[in-house]
Amino acid sequence: MSSRLKRLVAPLSSRLVITAVSLVLVVSLLIATFATIALRETLMDRLDRDVADMARSVNRPGPAGLANVPPGAIRAILPASSASDSEVGGFDPDAEEKLTGEDLEVLKDVRVDARLHDVDLPDQGSYRVIAESGFLETGERAVQVVGMSTEEVDNTIESLVFWEALLTLLGVVAAAGVGYVVVRRQLQPLREVAATAHTVAGLPLSSGEVQVTERVPERLTDEDTEVGQVGAALNSLLDHVETSLAERHRSEQQVRQFVADASHELRTPLTTIRGYTELAQQRPEAVPTALSKVEEESLRMTALVEDLLLLARLDQGRPLARDSVDLTRLLLEAVDDARVVDPSHTWRLELPAGADSGDAEVIVPGDAQRLHQVISNLLTNERRHTPAGTTVTVRVRPDGFDVHDDGPGFPPALVPHAFERFTRADEARQRDGGAGLGLALVHAIVTSHGGTVTIASVPGDTTIAVRLPRSSEG
Repeated sequence: MSSRLKRLVAPLSSRLVITAVSLVLVVSLLIATFATIALRETLMDRLDRDVADMARSVNRPGPAGLANVPPGAIRAILPASSASDSEVGGFDPDAEEKLTGEDLEVLKDVRVDARLHDVDLPDQGSYRVIAESGFLETGERAVQVVGMSTEEVDNTIESLVFWEALLTLLGVVAAAGVGYVVVRRQLQPLREVAATAHTVAGLPLSSGEVQVTERVPERLTDEDTEVGQVGAALNSLLDHVETSLAERHRSEQQVRQFVADASHELRTPLTTIRGYTELAQQRPEAVPTALSKVEEESLRMTALVEDLLLLARLDQGRPLARDSVDLTRLLLEAVDDARVVDPSHTWRLELPAGADSGDAEVIVPGDAQRLHQVISNLLTNERRHTPAGTTVTVRVRPDGFDVHDDGPGFPPALVPHAFERFTRADEARQRDGGAGLGLALVHAIVTSHGGTVTIASVPGDTTIAVRLPRSSEG
């Protein structure tokens, strides 16, 4: 297991060099093996032809045939009888060396089939021989064995194997050296990519505003190469990380601001309640007034806490009811309520062209109570933040509704942040109360319904557009 783990964690450059050297070694061994086999077969075929030619030239049994035996070859006459004093042949007639009895015993075992055989003579070495039957001059039947030594072939093969081993070793060493240099050079871009990753890994990313400026150089992001694909992928990852860190920091800042604003909003009623409680303790005659004020501030604080809880639930993605809601009816009721509550404004409800309240139903899937809260918050916002005499027009659309007014409008700097929590308009637009959660709730509820809400505002022309997905029944 440990050796396997070491192989897994070995550097890529080492593994590539080892692989290249292994391939060189395997190919060299295969070439050497086949070359050796081919050469030996060629030399043995030539030797076999020479032995066969010699056997044909020594075609007359007897001493006279010895003149045709070339140097280094053997010719033995083996009588058919087993008498120990039978005449036997020997080596080249010019040589004094003769075959020994042990050699002849080996030759006697050669099969007489006019085919070539390999024999190992105890005193002479390996030979390639052929045995044929014939007759002596005396008429006695005998066996003639002729052959040639394989020493030359063996020496040639041994020399070839030596040089092959030497050249293979030199090739492996050269492949290892050249491969190491080439692989390191080719992997240099990958090390640069790794250096970028290590630099980013060393940055403090746990908290605060973080900017990841390190990137893989553009020359290492060509996706036509493997290293380029890694570099491009790492740059994409770093872009995503930088965006995520910026979003995290923004979210943290929003949470901090949210907590600070919520604390401020809750502190005011709590301070009021505490003040009137102390007043009631010190002046019994002020108890009714103090209790009334305490109740008023408690209701204000309760409404604020309920809004905060609702926002928290929506942030957690808790599902809302999904019923078929008649949006037209909700808008009609909300406009009628606004006329009663604030007659100082002009309230209008516009239905689609050519329709009346009876056949202009816009059915959307959703939570009727929350959608009513959306409409109520928008109209309450109009009452609080526009002056008397402002005309507020609610337009019913097939995919939602618009709330338009001809009041002073939102300050330009406020428009991008209008739906953020605890956002308030300036004093010219804010006439009374409000914790700055109305539009934030509108945005959260509409988004939870899968819709969108946008705002466009210039002096005299402000429109908040709410778009909701249509019901299949609508």
